[in-house]
Amino acid sequence: MTTTSEPLVVEFHVAAPPSHAFEVWTSRIATWWPPSHTISGDPASITVEPRVGGRVVETAPDGTEHTWGEVLVWEPPEHLRLLWHLFFDREEATEVDVRFVATAGRTRVHIEQTGWERLGAAGAPRRERTGGAWSSIAAHFVAGCEAGWNCHG
Repeated sequence: MTTTSEPLVVEFHVAAPPSHAFEVWTSRIATWWPPSHTISGDPASITVEPRVGGRVVETAPDGTEHTWGEVLVWEPPEHLRLLWHLFFDREEATEVDVRFVATAGRTRVHIEQTGWERLGAAGAPRRERTGGAWSSIAAHFVAGCEAGWNCHG
């Protein structure tokens, strides 16, 4: 049985180097992030401000901004850590740690989300729902990252 103190871990590979994967995750997030996992459902943009303290922000078509989180670690092309509160108040934030590890011409993407225990009784069900969401988001990222990428260098 999983407890809320256990991190949620999602891991997958993309056929591209870490530098490309990191760039797609951070600079091109709006091209692959599924609209079903946004606040507006049809964002005009999604931005990861490229620095510690930067925001992850969705801008709706009417110009309304929705902050999803903040950058805690910015170490391109290997490591990104976010204070994450998409769909929730900042007080209910978890932390999402994303690592891009080179493996034989590919990149292993390792996502580890922690902080569920801070949510009390809501932590376990939210962790379970979030696991399903990351599976869907990962598939979109792989497609977006590999689209048009020359897998042979």
